[in-house]
Amino acid sequence: MGLPMAKFGQLIADKRGSMGIRAAAAEAGVSPATLSRVENGHMPDLETFAKICKWLGRDPREFLGLNDNDAGSSRRSVVHFKKNPTVSQETATALGELILTAEDAMNDAPNS
Repeated sequence: MGLPMAKFGQLIADKRGSMGIRAAAAEAGVSPATLSRVENGHMPDLETFAKICKWLGRDPREFLGLNDNDAGSSRRSVVHFKKNPTVSQETATALGELILTAEDAMNDAPNS
């Protein structure tokens, strides 16, 4: 299993250390407001997530529950939900897993 997304903000804070939010955001290629929001637990959009992972030197698969064996699989979908206060983190994760499991089942089904 990978790192939980809840750990993402802590990794940002750890990397940033005593560096100001503006300097860290410039290094990461995102706005200071965005980096601050993500550091404080908000879910980033996919582009921001990729930029911050690159800045952190972390493989995004660590947070998505994927391992190296999944890299060569036929999985083509990526599930991403924008921050919505009516959907809990647990619900969004469960929905994402459901979508990916359904795709896997469709890919494994014999062609008719």
